[in-house]
Parts: sequence; structure tokens; C-alpha cells
Amino acid sequence: MTELLKAGRKNIQKAAAVIKGGGIAAFPTETVYGLGADGLNPEACARIFEIKGRPRFDPLILHECSAARARKLFSSIPPAAEKLMRKFWPGPLTLVLPKARTVPEIVTAGLKTVAVRVPANRHALALIKAAGRPIAAPSANRFGALSPTTAAHVRKQLGGGPDIILDGGRTAIGVESTILTFSGGRPVLLRPGGLPLEEIEKLAGPARPAARGKKPLAPGCLKKHYAPAAKLRLIAPGAGVKPSAKAAYLAFSTVPPGKWAAVKVLSRSGDLREAAAALFGALHSLEASGAAVIYAEKVPPHGLGRAIMDRLRRAAA
Repeated sequence: MTELLKAGRKNIQKAAAVIKGGGIAAFPTETVYGLGADGLNPEACARIFEIKGRPRFDPLILHECSAARARKLFSSIPPAAEKLMRKFWPGPLTLVLPKARTVPEIVTAGLKTVAVRVPANRHALALIKAAGRPIAAPSANRFGALSPTTAAHVRKQLGGGPDIILDGGRTAIGVESTILTFSGGRPVLLRPGGLPLEEIEKLAGPARPAARGKKPLAPGCLKKHYAPAAKLRLIAPGAGVKPSAKAAYLAFSTVPPGKWAAVKVLSRSGDLREAAAALFGALHSLEASGAAVIYAEKVPPHGLGRAIMDRLRRAAA
């Protein structure tokens, strides 16, 4: 039986005890809600895969409460990565670097690298600190489905899976972290996310896109992901799609004409940060409308628009 608890000091301590005992606790971060287990306990991490229906070849992200503790999970750190840690941790940046021997293979899906970040959410940081160990936490949803930005999203998708769901309100950023690795000292973008690439490149230099391989090097890198139950179709803004009572519409900034099953506007002012924060909540709402198809407008592909478009393209794949 899953307990839904308000995120506060007493309940965070309770969730930390569950994690230390090998259990599972869903918790808020600044990006999306995570499904957390003791990241150094292979049996506990295995439960994450079972609850989500996640394939074992898809690695997990380890979350720590400080850069000093996070460094211990790597066996080596390039100078450019050190700069990014100092500037952007805590924050929505995940680094994929050579792993320390203490990191279980189930976390890395057998890879020699591990994905690590320090979240910028007070409840998440308090939970990790109270647990006293890194917390492995992918998004708290069914594998491939819409990411959760509220505790209600977690409860709807995962039901009685986690032992505890900590309710810390709606997440602030609304899309998952940006994931980087390094090759020859240069940054390689594995997944755009809540930290705009432009900010990273100011500090670490130009980043190149990752080459596609048979195995994902980090979470959220599969072609089909983040998808609602309804078919999602990407369209240009104002494309003149015919309205239908069986279709829903996700607009960037302007309400479309006509009658639809449901309509959501990401940002009336065209603000990409506001749009990113609203993205998954809007998609959850449109999915609940019962529409057979969701038309989603493209957004400008810069700043957080890059992350929004990444999620929409994978959802439409």
C-alpha cells in the first residue's frame, strides 16, 4: 500500500528510512518527480525497473546532495566537467563520467560510466542527506509514458508501486535534466533538458550531439519516450489543422480556433521557461480528455525550447 505524504521534515525522515531499508520512495525534484531507491543497493534498484516496467539496458541517474559527495561516484573527472559542477550544481544538469567501483552495474546497465546529478530542490536534498547515500531515481512514471510533475501524476501511473510518495507540489522546471558526457575533453550532449545548452557552452565550449548507438548511454535517449496514450502529431504553429471533437490541441502561445476535445496553451506570452514548466501537466490533461490524437505545435528550438522539442519529437516517434 503506497502512502501519499506531504513533504515535510517528519515525512522526509520516514521516506529516508524506507530507502535505507531497501524500499522505494517517489519524491519531487526541480525537474520532475523521481522514483528513488538506495543507489548502492542492487536489489533495491531492481525494484525501480520492476515498478516502472523499465528495460534493464536503460541506465539510472544517481542523485547526491552535494558536489563533494557526487565526485566520489566518479573514477575520473575532466576539467570542463569540474567547471560545470561548480557553476550548475545543484541544478538540472546530469554528468555521465567514468564510474567508481562502488557503483553497482544495475545502475549503469553494465556501462563503465555513471550518470550523476545534484538536484536543486530542498525536499530532494533533505531526503538524500537523511538517507546518507546516493539515490537512484528515474522519473516516477511507467516506462515511456508522460513524465510526472505532480504527486497526483505519480499516483495515477504507478498506483501501489512505491512504498511512499512525497508530495512537494508541482515541479518548478517541468522537464528532465540536461545530460552531458565528454569526449576528448569536449562536451557531448546526450539529452537536452532543464539547463539550456547555451549556458553550458559559455563555460565548457561548443557541445556536439551524441552518436546513436545500440545501447543508450543515459536515460531518456530512446527514440520513443515521454508519450501520452493518444497519438501525438507535431505541427507548425497556426498550421490550420481541422478542429475535431476527437482531437486535442497543445498550443505554444495562441488559442486555436474551433471546437476541440481539449486545448492547452503552454505560455500566452511565448515564454519558453513557462512553456517547459507547463509541458507535461498540459499533456497529462489532454491525455485525460480521451482524445484519439493530440496536435502539438512546435516551439522555437533554442533555450528550453530545445528540451521541449526533444520531448515532443520522442512522444510523436
